[in-house]
Amino acid sequence: MFSNARTSQILLALASQPGERLTVRQIMAVLQDRAFALLIVLLGLPNCLPMPPPIPLVCGLLLALVAIQIASGRDAPWLPRQLLNRSVARTDVERAVGRAIPAFRRLERISRPRMTFLDTPLSMRLMGVVILVLSLGLLFAPPFVGQIPLGLAVCLVGLGLVERDGLVIIGGMVIGAMGMTLSLGFVYAIFAGLESLI
Repeated sequence: MFSNARTSQILLALASQPGERLTVRQIMAVLQDRAFALLIVLLGLPNCLPMPPPIPLVCGLLLALVAIQIASGRDAPWLPRQLLNRSVARTDVERAVGRAIPAFRRLERISRPRMTFLDTPLSMRLMGVVILVLSLGLLFAPPFVGQIPLGLAVCLVGLGLVERDGLVIIGGMVIGAMGMTLSLGFVYAIFAGLESLI
């Protein structure tokens, strides 16, 4: 059904699912064979806007779980049954997708399969390591706005994986490096402050 669909089309299909709430199991069924890459996008999306704790923490932990599976070479994501049965309001999904669609459509106009050497099984495992590092950055990002660069980076890497565009992936990694620098600076400032108090 979605073999040739663009990222924006799959996200619109997700937002148009019937019912007041969507379970994680339903979301995974819509994502189908793009589940890994689109899970990365979906977990990055909430962090592209100022969000209060614990949203970056939760997204970071789930992203780490997905990243470890990619790095280990799994073909499809595994999620705990309790998590699969959890649900989110469809209106929340619609709101997040509605905000993301214009940006994704702009990126899709210039995105195409490029640098496809990043589309090999070994490269995917390396991408899993990169995403794991970004997810750890989300865990320690400064509150409210510090996670935005990392959220953008995660979304770009996920979009690049969906569209098989290595240039978009590299762009996401560059933004991710800046976000990691911000997070590490935040952690350093906290430890320096604690040390001065002691």
